[in-house]
Amino acid sequence: MTTSVNTPLKQSMGEQQMRSLSATLAAIAPAFNAAAFLATALDGLEQLSLMERVRRASDAIAAGSLAMDGYEAVLPMLMEAAPRLGGGFLSLVAPDYVSQHGRHAFERSMDALKFFTRFGSSEFAVRTFLRDDTLRALDIMQGWSRDSDAAVRRLACEGCRPRLPWSFRLRMIEQSPELAAPILDHLRADPSLYVRKSVANHLNDVSKTHPAWVLERAALWGLENAHTRWIVRHALRTLLKQGNPQALSVLGAETAPEIVVGKFEVTPGQIILGDTLTLACQLSSTAAEPQRLLIHHRIRYVRQNQATSTKVFKLKEVTLAPGQHLAFERRQQIRDFTTRTHYAGQHQVELIVNGQLVAQSFFDLLR
Repeated sequence: MTTSVNTPLKQSMGEQQMRSLSATLAAIAPAFNAAAFLATALDGLEQLSLMERVRRASDAIAAGSLAMDGYEAVLPMLMEAAPRLGGGFLSLVAPDYVSQHGRHAFERSMDALKFFTRFGSSEFAVRTFLRDDTLRALDIMQGWSRDSDAAVRRLACEGCRPRLPWSFRLRMIEQSPELAAPILDHLRADPSLYVRKSVANHLNDVSKTHPAWVLERAALWGLENAHTRWIVRHALRTLLKQGNPQALSVLGAETAPEIVVGKFEVTPGQIILGDTLTLACQLSSTAAEPQRLLIHHRIRYVRQNQATSTKVFKLKEVTLAPGQHLAFERRQQIRDFTTRTHYAGQHQVELIVNGQLVAQSFFDLLR
């Protein structure tokens, strides 16, 4: 689901994709009205965001299928089309149509979403059914968590994430994360990295409101299995960046670091937006025993009103033997994002080891 660097992401759902979808559907179902589809799909398309374009396409399917025999006739057409459409955001359209027009046929529509997820993802669409009837949907999704297809198992977990990006929050699961626990428990050692990433992201979502619950789950699962250990490490990333003592303890980094920092430098000292910083660090262990170290750096960004906001980045996770030295560098480009705008001023950079501040530097951003 990528586009070129200079092309807005929403263009991956542009006129060309709409015409391709229309032609595919018309070839499958002669009763489908391609002209009506395009009249709806292309009206004001340029002003729409990416996900608005997905919704517009599903609305256009409804407009083009008025002469067909209802939802039960449209669904087989979409199922036949799904393998022909390729990946990308176009694959989200059929699931979105189901979420908008199939709520009256709960189990039939959930089964359709399971089918469609193999060709893209039904993670956004399934949330409508979770919102309508959380327990009923979760019961079906527990079955998905045992499916032989990794895409279906991932949907079981990703679809019920409390804070899935680009979607609304699932308040019931956000308030009571144990509702999705049977799904998470079954996937805690899944062989697919695609699935494990989803489990970790789901737990990371939960950690923002129920950190103790996530830590209890990690303790219950244990770290003996390599796949489970990977999930737990990534699930705790927000808590680790916050220096949460229990999260550090889970990964064996609960003790204060016994180190000497030989160097912590940020170069160049002055940059303009778009430049790349180099963080150089040298440290040595002064402990009598091997010690586990989780190393992060924290940037205190200057805001427009000269207050600061912080962002923590992971650098390394290592075990140092007594007297062992460690030297490494990390490059980081300073550029604006939709979620963060940079302002001129002196930005503090701090080295954090096992949740503790051990060194600091800075850079000046010129605008």
